[in-house]
Amino acid sequence: MTQTVLALETSCDETAVAVVQFHEGKFQILANCIASQADEHAQWGGVVPEIASRRHLEKMPFLLEKAIDQSGISISKVNAIAATVTPGLTGALLVGSITARTLACLHKRPFLGIHHLEGHLSSVFLSDSAPSPPYLVLLVSGGHTELIKVDTDLTYTRLGRSHDDAAGEAFDKVARLLGLSYPGGPEIEKIAEKGDPKSFSFPKGRVSRPEGGFYPYDFSFSGLKTAVMRQVERLNSSELELPLANLAASFENVVAEVLVERSLKCATENQLNSLVLVGGVAANHRLREMMFQKASEKLIKIHLAPKSFCTDNAAMIGTAGLLRLLSESRASSLELGVSARHPLDKSNLLYQINPPF
Repeated sequence: MTQTVLALETSCDETAVAVVQFHEGKFQILANCIASQADEHAQWGGVVPEIASRRHLEKMPFLLEKAIDQSGISISKVNAIAATVTPGLTGALLVGSITARTLACLHKRPFLGIHHLEGHLSSVFLSDSAPSPPYLVLLVSGGHTELIKVDTDLTYTRLGRSHDDAAGEAFDKVARLLGLSYPGGPEIEKIAEKGDPKSFSFPKGRVSRPEGGFYPYDFSFSGLKTAVMRQVERLNSSELELPLANLAASFENVVAEVLVERSLKCATENQLNSLVLVGGVAANHRLREMMFQKASEKLIKIHLAPKSFCTDNAAMIGTAGLLRLLSESRASSLELGVSARHPLDKSNLLYQINPPF
């Protein structure tokens, strides 16, 4: 059976439209169009919600036309129209959601409201080797750092999370401390290539339990960011030139070590022998290399989403929509709105007659 989904993604600062098809057991991308706003937001050091919403509104019609032309499939021939509805910037989400629901009404197609994190989790199915559930996912991006167990029938259980900054957010903040441009992840990775990852000793943040001890799979990157800031202040006060490459490499290495150690501990102790890396930070070379090396020692198989689909894109949203179609989920209500936050483990509520928001 061939199924085709037109998908829209506008949760943050990437306007994206894709046409994704499931044919003969494989997910195929017929069109994948993205308009990035990164350069415009860079001057502010982060995403400005009002600007992001306005740019989505301006770019969406052109991206829709381009994606439909590239795919060679008219909207009236797709099986469903999907859009990210949560989590994200409310104004930005509204642009994609209203556009998708309008098209669904005009062309009498089912509408699928997609959880953004489910999109990231689905991106691994765009690779050559996707895992079979149950398996563990390390979702590590600008806004999220979570360990999620994926079971059959699209049910999700969060086993670990960051209690403050997400890893990607920490990259952005440390990049700003070092005078590097936004987004910080690629900038730190580039300069860290020339640095010594052992030149500075930075802490691996842990999260205390109220009853004592630590949460074994949880993350905290706020203290790490503060440690880098204090190191930079000490170097500046001594009027020494900042060893940017060494600072970047040491910071990047600690983040990678923490993510790898706790992810593999979680997989081992929950008897999961497959671990998936998704999200923008999952494109980091040091993290990927370290994860492969350490996982092989524990006989855990690593599955990676393709680098081009680690950051926000509509192909992953279309893939999530196809997985919903294949699981025979009910279409979302056209009354479904958008929400800045909604738990991933309650994503099934997006397909009920009475929507959660």
